[in-house]
Amino acid sequence: MGSERPEMRKRQMPAAQETAGSTPGQPGAGERGANACCFCWCCCCSCSCLTVRNQEQRPRRPSHELREEDLPSCEESPSPTLEEVNAWSQSFDKVMLTPAGRNAFREFLRTEFSEENMLFWMACEELKKEANKTIIEEKARTIYEDYISILSPKEVSLDSRVREVINRNMVEPSQHIFDDAQLQIYTLMHRDSYPRFMNSALYKDLLQSLSEKSAEA
Repeated sequence: MGSERPEMRKRQMPAAQETAGSTPGQPGAGERGANACCFCWCCCCSCSCLTVRNQEQRPRRPSHELREEDLPSCEESPSPTLEEVNAWSQSFDKVMLTPAGRNAFREFLRTEFSEENMLFWMACEELKKEANKTIIEEKARTIYEDYISILSPKEVSLDSRVREVINRNMVEPSQHIFDDAQLQIYTLMHRDSYPRFMNSALYKDLLQSLSEKSAEA
């Protein structure tokens, strides 16, 4: 038994020396664990920390380039009338036709954590108004990074065909590069979110409030 203990110590020493002698450029297990945010160390890891690091490495955008903070928290518009709010129940197009309708619907989407659909739609509308080629390219790249890239937390749901077309056209984007994607998101909001909006407390409360004001008048 006594002879085994020194031998065990000898076996343990190289392992300890290897750990202590790790090169500065290669962190040990303890150091890796302190910085780790997930257990995936492969190149396909898409956790939030990878997205943050990816965003931190992006160059600063020009001041005129479209960013989410460039979009108003809500569009400037007068308060909707009872007639307008009643018209929203007739079709989704009537909701999206006016700033008041878009504001109300966007507020509802925020409660469902799907506001990025409206933000993407609005960004595409802004892009269509541009005529300067340089600004079109910059805004198109920003929209792509914010809503099309799989690394973005605001990625919208698009099918592979639409994504492939966008990827090909990003070489030389036009103001209509996202038209198919915009239509797909518009259809998604129409079929998926609009019916719930019509049955939501937000819409019913607004309708009741305006009805009461109309009756008092």
